[in-house]
Amino acid sequence: MAGELAVARKPRQRAAIERKAGKVKGGVATLPLPAAGVTMPPAVTSLSAAAELSGGTLASVAYQQLRRDIIDATLAPGAKLRVQELCRRYKVGPSPIREALNRLSRDHLVALSDHKGFSVTPLSPEHLEELTRTRCWLNEVALREAIRNGDGEWEDGVLLAHNRLSRIADNVFEGAQAKIAYNPMWEVAHRAFHSSLIAACGSRWLIDYCEQLFDIADRYRHISRFTYGKARPRINEHQEIVNAVLARDSERAVALLNAHFMRTRELAYSKLPAGDSARPSGRTAKSGRRR
Repeated sequence: MAGELAVARKPRQRAAIERKAGKVKGGVATLPLPAAGVTMPPAVTSLSAAAELSGGTLASVAYQQLRRDIIDATLAPGAKLRVQELCRRYKVGPSPIREALNRLSRDHLVALSDHKGFSVTPLSPEHLEELTRTRCWLNEVALREAIRNGDGEWEDGVLLAHNRLSRIADNVFEGAQAKIAYNPMWEVAHRAFHSSLIAACGSRWLIDYCEQLFDIADRYRHISRFTYGKARPRINEHQEIVNAVLARDSERAVALLNAHFMRTRELAYSKLPAGDSARPSGRTAKSGRRR
């Protein structure tokens, strides 16, 4: 009954929700664009300037910038992270850099060795396999709970997050040779969409664990960006997840979300060095269905 109500109320609510994301023209929502002649502010050239603009500490801004550079593979897996080199790169002193590196080591994005110092945590097929299984397990629990407990406001949040994501191009082209790069606006919207799916699960702990795994999985997604461009997932993949969630169909929603995660694994696998284990079989983590 809840699923029928969700589907029945969706057309009317979708129009209202889309108006929050942008203007509706001919039944299609469009995100607001800058007015003619308006230019965006110049990029921040140092962490000190970024901290001043954001009101954050140097350590927190250093943490966010290093985290971003590790996740999008600007800093390559296994790369040495020498404090002095990072100070020159980000134009900041050693104390904020060390604090940021220690925080990132707790996030499993940076490895710390007594003899070798800091380095970007390496990637491997074995690590990817374990990560994907764990991600499927935890997100299944979170998604089932969200579907069971979520109210109309949660449904609105899912619709709004998907609306914003669907209106932004995932890839942009940079430089004279049109190198493919991920659109940072899409990255933010993509994370917000996945967060919206489990927002009503009722456990801040579970959400935090899922978000941490999202960061680590994003590292694999970024190293597979060129494979991803040639083997683009189905356009309706996110929409199918939304439809199952709004219909309160837990089994289908979980199956679609797991398949979404497994696709990332498959695309990333070809870019990784050969490991000790055989190629993954392609099976999803076993679903712990409730009776």
